[in-house]
Amino acid sequence: MSEVLNRPSDVLFGMSLDPLTLDQVVDLADDALRLRRQLLVGVVNAAKVVKLRSDAFLRDSLLTCDVLLADGQSVVWASRLLGHPLPERVAGIDLFESLLDLADHDGHRVFFLGARPDVLARLERLVAQRWPRLEIAGSRDGYFDDSDSAEVAAAIKASGADMLFLGMTTPAKEIFLGTYGHHLGVPVLHGVGGSFDVLAGVTKRAPRAWQSCGMEWAYRLLQEPRRLAGRYLVTNTAFLRLVAGERRHPSPPYLASHDRSGESDHG
Repeated sequence: MSEVLNRPSDVLFGMSLDPLTLDQVVDLADDALRLRRQLLVGVVNAAKVVKLRSDAFLRDSLLTCDVLLADGQSVVWASRLLGHPLPERVAGIDLFESLLDLADHDGHRVFFLGARPDVLARLERLVAQRWPRLEIAGSRDGYFDDSDSAEVAAAIKASGADMLFLGMTTPAKEIFLGTYGHHLGVPVLHGVGGSFDVLAGVTKRAPRAWQSCGMEWAYRLLQEPRRLAGRYLVTNTAFLRLVAGERRHPSPPYLASHDRSGESDHG
């Protein structure tokens, strides 16, 4: 998958997932920062595993990642059932906070992209209080047209950021990173999804007990039943069907249908 890793990855659902712990990913990020070498981090959960089967653009964007991690306990359980056990779930928000710890320790510059303007402002205030030694190189809310994406990418490149965090939904964050990530000059790039809202205190994360038993999705469902009930029913059913299919006929590794990064092999 990447020159960054000198270890094999495990093919699950046609994607090469890296068997890494949270601490190992942070160590890779530290190395990338020291060497000024890119580490583009991608994550998958059950919903994304289902979606990438039919969304070639999302799939291609994930194939450009330097590391691809399981951000869903259901994916970790499936990996064990399918004979390619991953060591642990690396939740996007846990990695987000650990990378902010690293940035604070070493005085790195970070850029935040995504969320509503008011959420982004709350996030920046909290980060400045909790991680006072890092520098916020810049920020931009996630409400911009596709036609503005190149301008947003140029602003990130000009900021001189060491880390870029994208608080955007799937597949928007994967598409942005897959399209522009290799041209930003930012060593560490991580799409954190709804973590901006959680860290800013806009939404509440599930308690540890819910997380450890793989029920974080159910906690979110209790908070927004009308919006999420149909989505989770369809997605969870489809994921279970995929796991059953993988046991009988494992999917071969996906290959990128086209190349947006200028490199010839991402698979």
